[in-house]
Amino acid sequence: MSLSNRQVSAYPFLKALYRDAYYPDHVVDRGRDVLLRLCARIETDRPADLAALYALTHTATEEFNDLQTAFEEADSEIETVAREAIAEDFWFVARAYGFADVDHEELIATRDW
Repeated sequence: MSLSNRQVSAYPFLKALYRDAYYPDHVVDRGRDVLLRLCARIETDRPADLAALYALTHTATEEFNDLQTAFEEADSEIETVAREAIAEDFWFVARAYGFADVDHEELIATRDW
């Protein structure tokens, strides 16, 4: 997936999860892919305001909701460390695409983790 935003292209998504053996890489890879697809959607759809951005991030958050089962099947879970890392990366994405006034909680408001 080719992204035009160099800051995003070079960013190590979910770095804390990759460094911790508790989180299986094959499941973390799927989470990273969710974030990369979010970036691609932002570049393609070019949300004009926060409401449009939140619509995209909510869809991506729901994809993370669906990953909970994969984490559990791999004897892991989206717990405190994972929640913080995921939320931080959503915030990074929003800021990298120029949304400085983003609400951290609203980015991931549809989460159930």
